[in-house]
Amino acid sequence: MAFRATLVAFLIMCFGLIAAPAHAMTPLGVSNLDYETCPAEYAEGIVSAGSLDRATCYLVTGTLTNNSGKPILNADIFGRIFDKNNNPVMQNRGRLGGVEYVPPGESSFEIRVSVASNQPPPLKLKNFKASGFVGKVRRQGQID
Repeated sequence: MAFRATLVAFLIMCFGLIAAPAHAMTPLGVSNLDYETCPAEYAEGIVSAGSLDRATCYLVTGTLTNNSGKPILNADIFGRIFDKNNNPVMQNRGRLGGVEYVPPGESSFEIRVSVASNQPPPLKLKNFKASGFVGKVRRQGQID
């Protein structure tokens, strides 16, 4: 009986060591969301999707809250954006942008999004969340 308990404890310990990720995703708080039309220099070179002739550039801004006590690297920002008529402005796309470095505490962010000109404002920003890694994370295809 003692042998079984020892074996089970050993397997749990080994499995836990094998399954533990090197860098776990760390959630970040997202607040103070707002948006504005891009300044002219930001709007240069925006690409419209599909057969649309025009797109409007917007800057989505907000505050990220990092309660981990450690810097977060490669944070991804997710959310949904809808137009005045509740139509999604980015079909099948939850990730809206990223931030390379988020220090502990609160910090501001801005991401640029292009919205088809035929989708009327005001925009509605919903279900925003963010997460990143404590420590360096290699992305697929990245070369050091």
